[in-house]
Amino acid sequence: MANILYTNVRILDGSGEHPYLGEMLVQGNRIRKVARGTRSIPMNGNTVIDGAGATLMPGLCDAHTHLSWNNAPSLEALINLPPEEHTLFAADVAKIYLDHGFTMCVGAAAAKPRLDVVIRNAINKGQIPGPRYLANCPEITTIGGLGHAHPPHVVHEGLNFGLVVNGPEEVRRTVRTMIGYGVDLIKLNLSGEELTNVGAEESPMSEEECVMAVREAKRRGRRLCAHARSAESVKMCIRHGIEIIYHASFADEEALDLLEANKDKHFVAPGLAWLIRISNHAGEWGITPEKARAMGYHRELEIAIETAKKMKRRGIRVLPGGDYGFAWTPHGTYAKDFEYFVDLLGFTPMEVLVAATKHGGEIMGSPGELGLVKEGYLADIILVDGDPLSNIKILQDKKRILSVMKDGEFFRAPEGNRQSLRVAV
Repeated sequence: MANILYTNVRILDGSGEHPYLGEMLVQGNRIRKVARGTRSIPMNGNTVIDGAGATLMPGLCDAHTHLSWNNAPSLEALINLPPEEHTLFAADVAKIYLDHGFTMCVGAAAAKPRLDVVIRNAINKGQIPGPRYLANCPEITTIGGLGHAHPPHVVHEGLNFGLVVNGPEEVRRTVRTMIGYGVDLIKLNLSGEELTNVGAEESPMSEEECVMAVREAKRRGRRLCAHARSAESVKMCIRHGIEIIYHASFADEEALDLLEANKDKHFVAPGLAWLIRISNHAGEWGITPEKARAMGYHRELEIAIETAKKMKRRGIRVLPGGDYGFAWTPHGTYAKDFEYFVDLLGFTPMEVLVAATKHGGEIMGSPGELGLVKEGYLADIILVDGDPLSNIKILQDKKRILSVMKDGEFFRAPEGNRQSLRVAV
């Protein structure tokens, strides 16, 4: 593997510090040296890339990823896709993420029990391109909870979106089975979702079931995440040490106080894109804004925005990741989350990029190796045509992602010479 020297680049290192003109040397799969100015690192023996002032920064993280969500307008369409086609689809999505500069993804649930594991393993073996990925199981839910779609006239469980459990012992068996399949994460549906006729402010899973899931996962060294829109479900996450909290729309002051007191133990990914898009942009698929309002999504969106603002002010780690993979949140639009964080939550572009890089490395479980342009860190790097601090929207344009490097190797190398890398005005 050749040594790669980036020179004449504007280094945005992910720490929150102001960018600077500099150079970076990659040896093997790690960043060997970072220097300010140009001609600071010898060129001899290195493959030199002159960035012509382009922005060099860490690869991005999506904290709420569904590789197997198939851009469908319904859960039924997601469930009914056969496993063979579904595996191929998920493999394509893994490539899409990487192609858009996302080198880290946290699986937030798989559509079928081994889908995430198979894709993660194929990525790690080099069989398919994709980001570093934490594989999840299907969502574990209760009878009558989010993901239990089994109608009484159907004699099989094939229509269920989640793994349906009833009581602590069934939870134990299910968690053990998923760990046996090789997942990194266990996902619990602690609250409902209006689209499924289980209220977002409901908390169907019992304390005993939740405790069992956490106990079984942690004794085997697995981490947990939860669909937790209701205030009570957020509190359950904090009480029982569920590290990754999805949504948290209705977190009340008590829940926010608990989160703030434990802010070094938890991450929150509010999934705003889902709420924004289903509220206002799903009419083509039968969910008009009026229908979405009647379902409660407009109300939840307003509350979720205010809740996320409060979490930011309290220093709670709030990360982008918008539940992409439905018809109204299609794959490839992941960087819209950055725009939403800036426009709706009051993040500065720097703050949202720190959340998507430095905090991304933290949620991936590798804070000393991922998420920063720093000596000794893994070389997961993107080169961007332009300044995302001046215009966060440029990260939505794949053409502005000039190159993507993961683990010291180019998924997509810069094209052409210095002229082709000049920053667009």
